[in-house]
Amino acid sequence: MSTNVFSSKGSLAYSELRQMILTGALAPGSRISQYELAENMQMSITPLREAIRRLSSEGLITMDTHRDSKVADMSAAEARELLEVRLSLEPSATELAAYRRTDADIAIIRAAAEKLLPVTRVWGEDAIIAHRDFHRAVYTASHNTTLIKLLDDLWDKSDRYRRIGLELPSGDEPRTIDLNQHHQILELVTAGDGPGAAELARTHISNSLTASVTGALEERENESPSDLERTA
Repeated sequence: MSTNVFSSKGSLAYSELRQMILTGALAPGSRISQYELAENMQMSITPLREAIRRLSSEGLITMDTHRDSKVADMSAAEARELLEVRLSLEPSATELAAYRRTDADIAIIRAAAEKLLPVTRVWGEDAIIAHRDFHRAVYTASHNTTLIKLLDDLWDKSDRYRRIGLELPSGDEPRTIDLNQHHQILELVTAGDGPGAAELARTHISNSLTASVTGALEERENESPSDLERTA
């Protein structure tokens, strides 16, 4: 019984701490003060340490030899890896969705599409949530449990980078195209056009906000110290 209670508290700590990292409430690279955080979360240090170990295994927290922990930094390399994996997995899931979707799936995807907003700083967090809900509704219609779990984790980690994208100086046109493509994907999935849905999903991801962020981070990291001084 005590084991179950511990597991339950550890899972709660894990869920809350993970959400704080993914939403940016705990900034990338920031040190985690375990006792202060445990007090703020109104729990003991033991389940929090369990949560930190789990998040360390996921790469969201780094720990040094002195057992100090901090939120994992964000990098162009990780952003590129996440984008590459998404390009590999999500078009396949979208194609499967076109073949396997049920009437209930279509209704869920269509309802999610109606809530979409341009993912810009004007709409902020609401747009990011609506955007994710739509894509999850599509890939969930693949009815491939393993693929769904992989994409859920991928989207969790990518959301940290997507939020950076809200600060990029981008015009309305790219995000309007992005918004319209969602509705086109919906129609292709509804029509059962697997190859067409997969191809549009691939194009959509290649031109997505995450791709823009990846490029921006790569440019920033490639700047020389003198470049940074000129732009400071």
